[in-house]
Amino acid sequence: MDLRIHSYEGVANFRDFGDYASRHGGRAAARRLFRSAHHGGATDADLARMAELGLAAVVDLRRISERRAQPSRRWADFAAEVIECDIGDVGEAPHIAFLRRTDLSPASVRAFYLDYYAKAPFEPRHRDLFRRYFEALARAPGGVLIHCTAGKDRTGLLAALTHHVLGVAEDEIVADYLLTNAAVGVEARLPTVALSLEQTLGRKPTEAAVRAFLGVEADFLTAALEAIRAGHGTVEGYLESLGVDASMQDAVRANLLG
Repeated sequence: MDLRIHSYEGVANFRDFGDYASRHGGRAAARRLFRSAHHGGATDADLARMAELGLAAVVDLRRISERRAQPSRRWADFAAEVIECDIGDVGEAPHIAFLRRTDLSPASVRAFYLDYYAKAPFEPRHRDLFRRYFEALARAPGGVLIHCTAGKDRTGLLAALTHHVLGVAEDEIVADYLLTNAAVGVEARLPTVALSLEQTLGRKPTEAAVRAFLGVEADFLTAALEAIRAGHGTVEGYLESLGVDASMQDAVRANLLG
């Protein structure tokens, strides 16, 4: 198991995504950048471990409906800033709505994610959350944790943008993104998730479709970055459109590179 992956009892895909070399010099600090799936199932032991991380901010990328369905658990003296957003729909998350109408083939799942990633950077909710996240990252005295429901798509995109600001090499950005496939234990979870989907949807998905649904592919992240560059010329141009200008990016690097 990669040392970046932290094993928790009730929180999946928990990782440290710092400690990478930067083209700006130095390295991104370890134990300052964390990512995970939702915390609704966190055990008391999980909460005790998270309390030791010294978190200054937690960024919850989920929709209102997701937060209501799986409220985050916190430890007794939790004092971190919580960044969340109520902009947008209160209905089902897009991937759930997709599962209800799809043929559950590997091709349809892959097509859904390619389309999702191409649109995700421009959703008003994400633009708001991403800006406030980078604002926190520029000033946070401690660790910052980002999460969504599964901790792989919205979280994966934001982690990649963070790495870009910090000057992490492109191949390392992609490799870190793909660690989800090891962190979530795709193969071990296949039977349970397949059965759950069959019971919920009344149709049996193929094993290949469930694998595609649980994991990530480099092409998904590429779709997001290509859409960003098509719309704004560069990743920096996109970040500036959010309000994350050059001075804020410098502040993020000053706070996290050493």
